[in-house]
Amino acid sequence: MTSQNTPTPLRRALLFMPGDSGRKVEKAAGLDVDGIVMDLEDGVAAGQKDQARRTVLQALQALDFGRSERLVRMNPVGRELATLDLAATVAGRPHGYIIPKVAFGEQVQAVAEFLTLEERRRGWPVGGIKLLPIVELALGVMNVSEIALADDRVDALLFGAEDLASDLGALRTPEAWEVFYARSAVVTAAKAYRLQAIDMVFFDLNDAEGFERECHAGRRLGYDGKMVIHPRQVEPAQRVFAPSAQEIEQALRVLAAYEEHHATGTGAFVLGGRMVDMPVVRAAENVINRAQAAGLIDA
Repeated sequence: MTSQNTPTPLRRALLFMPGDSGRKVEKAAGLDVDGIVMDLEDGVAAGQKDQARRTVLQALQALDFGRSERLVRMNPVGRELATLDLAATVAGRPHGYIIPKVAFGEQVQAVAEFLTLEERRRGWPVGGIKLLPIVELALGVMNVSEIALADDRVDALLFGAEDLASDLGALRTPEAWEVFYARSAVVTAAKAYRLQAIDMVFFDLNDAEGFERECHAGRRLGYDGKMVIHPRQVEPAQRVFAPSAQEIEQALRVLAAYEEHHATGTGAFVLGGRMVDMPVVRAAENVINRAQAAGLIDA
């Protein structure tokens, strides 16, 4: 789980870019997106893997990413490609690695052990490079708690619907009911262990309304952000996964009323015709914390 002393970055949108395209990675670095994922897995053809590793390392060492978190999606653990990915890019000191197709906690631990050795060898703080497993296999869903607790470097769980649907033999639909159980299991496990939860990719780039609906649905489930695959998806994702002006206003009202009632020894109270108790207060505090992290209000 995440160390209480390490602030978790804002991850309303994680933008995936093919690791073999320095031009696209450079473009992403100028978008003011919460996180940029340089992909070495599905976004790169088999014959381009070596070039992609070189391009990603160069980007990590030379590009100015601004405030964006610098992440690398490696190939699945257990394949030689994964070892090559780590060995070729760790010198660029990314903020974290995204591990795809995780089924067991030991896969996360294998990457963590490699990173610990490298951090010690290079004189870096141990544990500084984070791990973000993608739960996108049926076994991963069944073992999601094990994955979440595999190592202290884990500070987010990502949910992948496409590979899961394939693994299940399910048919993907716009409503996503075929993956609802798994989608709920991942966010529940993440929040149980105080991790972030990042929702699935929306592939239809021509359906802006559908993308925004899916963002809202993910947020209602408790997700903190979304994996995105095109720059045009960044703004709506970062908007939807941040508190609205109305939510902020209501949260401030709840907290002000709570302070007033708390000072007089009152527990639960009524505000605007609705009962307010500690779960409502904690939800309001969460809204304010997220608004501050997004720069919408002063800390």
